[in-house]
Amino acid sequence: MPADDPSINLTHHFLIAMPGMQDQAFARSVIYLCEHSARGALGLVINKPSDIDLRHLFDKVELPLGRADLQRTPVFQGGPVQTERGFVLHEAVLAGSAAPTEPVYASTMTIPGGLEMTTSKDVLEALSTGAGPRKVLVSLGYSAWAEGQLESELAENSWLTVEADPAVIFDTPVEQRYDKALSLLGLQSWMLSPAAGHA
Repeated sequence: MPADDPSINLTHHFLIAMPGMQDQAFARSVIYLCEHSARGALGLVINKPSDIDLRHLFDKVELPLGRADLQRTPVFQGGPVQTERGFVLHEAVLAGSAAPTEPVYASTMTIPGGLEMTTSKDVLEALSTGAGPRKVLVSLGYSAWAEGQLESELAENSWLTVEADPAVIFDTPVEQRYDKALSLLGLQSWMLSPAAGHA
């Protein structure tokens, strides 16, 4: 689909930075797009860990972390916008009695593809008791594009796109996520030229 097609919707896709990406915040990044519409796009970088882990984050918000499996999990740098705010990307959690379409947490965006992104503290409170979603990625900050901005970056060959695979987000070691995302396109990083070209 051409990048200037107004109907393009890359929700639940990965954006994979091309080698020529000059912006250090996004060099060699893989971004999971939570939302993409005519108004713009919002996503989380899934392969740039910060220098704090979840245990440290939970200490900061004065909650115990009741999940031994998450203690050493890094908190990610989700992007340059609102870097003091937490964003939790997780598998969809169904409430026992609620309809499956009803999010469990106060402020949750349901993403087609089986994932949710929650910004309310109740998801952290659930994790603190040992409950909550089994698979989570916590980031500080997010990445955003204004209307038409992402489309023009795609037209400039700044990004490759591919439908997201949650296994890359939750089951792949951080340092392998860039190459793993590329492999979804049948590519390896040595095949990409650092110079952006136009076909």
